[in-house]
Amino acid sequence: MNALHLSLAERLAADADGILEQLASEYNASLLDVVTVLPEAMRTLLPGERFSEVMADISGWGDVTLLTHSADAILEFHGRVPVGRSAHGFFNLRGGGALSGHIRADRCRTIALVERPFMGLATASLIFFNPDGEAMYKVFVRRNKDKSLDAEQLVRFRALAAGCCGACKGEGSCGD
Repeated sequence: MNALHLSLAERLAADADGILEQLASEYNASLLDVVTVLPEAMRTLLPGERFSEVMADISGWGDVTLLTHSADAILEFHGRVPVGRSAHGFFNLRGGGALSGHIRADRCRTIALVERPFMGLATASLIFFNPDGEAMYKVFVRRNKDKSLDAEQLVRFRALAAGCCGACKGEGSCGD
């Protein structure tokens, strides 16, 4: 670990709250660099090859927050992520709902499952990373009215982090 990553890791070990993109800018690092040096208990990294499986699981979670963050805007969608399928070089979100689009899934190199504090609240998100170590987009576990995380979605999130698909919900190993 170089001095920059060590300094960032020390910062995150002391206080993991804050906007990750802002930390990346402050430390002249990629967003993936920041996530990689989060305390190990706060993050799980999956290979991008699991993109379709992870997206299929998320489509069964119900309403979530899908977020894109650039230097110019932070855009949020609140609702159900539709089922998608690969065709014509894209992962196509379909289903006639409010969210639709085409994702270049082949550019997803890493999927990070991050559970950490943000603005004093527990948060759980999946960050889909491109080859440059930047976020394609993020999907957040839904919050209840009392700002707590939705318990059922959190179980499914943690099952993915444990290496399972949503079908097993962490109660067994996938493929059994």
